[in-house]
Amino acid sequence: MKKMVLFLVLAALALGGFLYYRSLRTTPEYSLLQAAKATQLHDMKEFERYIDVNSVTSHLVDQVADQGSTLASLAPVSIGLEGVLRMLKPQLTQAAYTEIERYIETGSVTAAAEANVRRPMGISLMGLIGTVVSPKSQFKGVKYTRQEGEAALVGLEFSQPTYDTTMVLEVKMLDRGDHWQATEITNTGAILKQVARLEKRKRGM
Repeated sequence: MKKMVLFLVLAALALGGFLYYRSLRTTPEYSLLQAAKATQLHDMKEFERYIDVNSVTSHLVDQVADQGSTLASLAPVSIGLEGVLRMLKPQLTQAAYTEIERYIETGSVTAAAEANVRRPMGISLMGLIGTVVSPKSQFKGVKYTRQEGEAALVGLEFSQPTYDTTMVLEVKMLDRGDHWQATEITNTGAILKQVARLEKRKRGM
């Protein structure tokens, strides 16, 4: 009888552990972890399972277009009107995709920004991201997760040594059934404004 009870307890613990592990595998955080793993393995196909690159870059271009005046202090060229950027959205999105693909291949933001791609108006979206998450930045952890139905917002906190601070990238994710997939960085505009203020303060302006 004691052996039977022990067996049932062990079976219950094993089942509980399996269900807990399975529940972790269906969280937004787990999918982001898998995306990071795919980056380390330089596996673009697996990366795109968890990150909808086309959707992310498309939204990124829209948010960058809304920050034309802010980008003047961050980009190596003078940014034109919002309408011009939106008109060039397909080319900018393709260039951003190529840069991300290069980043997955090399693991280097710098290499991605320097990739041999045609950039409308000389804009490198990966270069702009590099102002937020620099090569010396470190991932601090998940700041928050807000899940509502089949959508979730995950705040990822990174250190920014250049300005002696931390920044939080908010990622929108959608439930794809057996995994979650990132579709947008929702606070790109706010982050760029923050970087512009910090850069201005650093220059003593």
